[in-house]
Amino acid sequence: MIKLPDLPYAYEALEPTVSAETMHVHHDKHHAKYVEVANALIGEKGLEGRSLEDVIAEADRSGAAKLFNNAAQAWNHAFFWNSMTPDRRAPDGELAQAIQASFGGQEALKARFVQEGADHFASGWAWLASGPSGLVVLSTHDGGTLAHSEELTPLLVCDVWEHAYYIDYRQDRKTFLERWFDTVANWSFAGRQLAASNGSGARWRFGDD
Repeated sequence: MIKLPDLPYAYEALEPTVSAETMHVHHDKHHAKYVEVANALIGEKGLEGRSLEDVIAEADRSGAAKLFNNAAQAWNHAFFWNSMTPDRRAPDGELAQAIQASFGGQEALKARFVQEGADHFASGWAWLASGPSGLVVLSTHDGGTLAHSEELTPLLVCDVWEHAYYIDYRQDRKTFLERWFDTVANWSFAGRQLAASNGSGARWRFGDD
């Protein structure tokens, strides 16, 4: 059975970009519910003991939509917590070079990422990922995930479901994305993910600290 991970920082650590109130509601209510439902369905399907990544892949393969959605949302939220940090550092090294090569610089990446997330209709996720042709920005709908992607390695994700920002920003998703990108995006984590995609180290998996 999967366990709701603790946040890697205090609830108030991302203020003022993300309030403690939002983090409590988002982690303790929304994420916890996805984990609860996923565990019940994992038990029904006889998938106990499998990694969450394997559960997601099996649910996708077999068309078990409810299991996929809840398991993927459990994974996406855990990845989202790691995509943020109160100790933001600018991209450097291999990651900075990849951003320059793929987008022409950090400001161009920001514009692309914010547009992707702001223009995404309804609920979903905005991703920065590494693929065969370099870095890409994309969005997925609802519980769509890169957890089991063989082609793309996720580097960062921002939650664009309303519960991620409505308490702090109301309907202004674009401002949330701009502030998120500028102040709490975890470029150190993204750099480790990029290194893993290039064969140096292992990519993040659910349950990793």
